[in-house]
Amino acid sequence: MGEQLTVNPTDLAAMEHLITSGPLGPTELARRLRITPPAVTAVVDRLEELGHATRVTNPADRRAVVVTPAPASVQKAMAILMPMIGDIDATLDGFDVEEQAVIAGYLERVVAAYRTHIPS
Repeated sequence: MGEQLTVNPTDLAAMEHLITSGPLGPTELARRLRITPPAVTAVVDRLEELGHATRVTNPADRRAVVVTPAPASVQKAMAILMPMIGDIDATLDGFDVEEQAVIAGYLERVVAAYRTHIPS
């Protein structure tokens, strides 16, 4: 997806957060990406330059800004993701209910294992 949006991995991660969570303040975006405030400024500058995001006044605090994903970029990302999600759903449809339960249980355990290694 990074190639399709012409962004590097950090910028793609920022876009993922903006798409899934909606507008975020630069401080929150930096926290989520685990990068410094100056680094997040560079990320947002690049995303703005490419037309993927904009800085707008925070409606809750007019002294602050939030970074908002561009609707066209969200649409482009979803156009890439939705066929993949559809294919995954179709693959799961090939398993009966009991097999799906086993798969879901496995994936829940994998996610839990990942989370034990990710600092909060």
